[in-house]
Amino acid sequence: MMRHTLLLLLCSACLWVTTATAKTDPTIDRQALEARWQTYADKARQTRPALEFPYADCFSRAATKHGLPETLLLAVARGESDFEPQARSKANAIGLMQILWPGTAKHLGLEKMTEVLDPCTNVDAGARYLLELQQRYHGDLHRTLAAYNYGPARIPVSEGRLPDGAVWYSAYIMRHLDYVLNGGRKGGAGAVRKSYSGQDRLFIINFSRPYRAAAFVDRLQPGFGDLRLDWFRRVDGGFDVVMLYASESERRRGQQLLSNMGFG
Repeated sequence: MMRHTLLLLLCSACLWVTTATAKTDPTIDRQALEARWQTYADKARQTRPALEFPYADCFSRAATKHGLPETLLLAVARGESDFEPQARSKANAIGLMQILWPGTAKHLGLEKMTEVLDPCTNVDAGARYLLELQQRYHGDLHRTLAAYNYGPARIPVSEGRLPDGAVWYSAYIMRHLDYVLNGGRKGGAGAVRKSYSGQDRLFIINFSRPYRAAAFVDRLQPGFGDLRLDWFRRVDGGFDVVMLYASESERRRGQQLLSNMGFG
């Protein structure tokens, strides 16, 4: 029965994915997504991270230096590398902010790989690139992030429909921004900021494509209540679905839920 439940969940996620294009969720409301970015932009300077994230000084300095919200930089870094300074994608995007080597790196004045791999230098470069794009798109963060992922040559400045994959990426970073602002809990993380490193993970399953991982999380999350499911890019290009927990009791509760669904 447990195996049957697991197979149904897997098949359900895969069937959902077949209705999507290669990199996007067809259920994304583009207008609502743009409105969410505008709402955030209006108050971004007043926002602060709900948790103490890795390399906090690097992000704080880059945000102050370039006049960008720290929470935005953290959201991009969490989505791009999950704060792994050695992260390298198949496209040769490197570091915390996944700076493309050598093209974007050299455009930003980074001539050596050691510079790209240095956490603070990488974050500063990512911030400079985001600022450059934000100015190009007249403060439109939705298009700014689309261009950060797709390149400005493929994203029109004002008019024109954005590629589906670029919209998907904007929504993807918005999801990470929500985590940066709320610490994974509805209503925020409270007055005392906890360390991001204190958020342990319970591995569930791996997918080869991000949209499959996203679909799987969407299918399972309602059954987990306040226990947050998430997915992250691996260095090898795969995508791990995990359950986040902050205590032993949460871990045990999550393991029981997963066992009931046929995992483990």
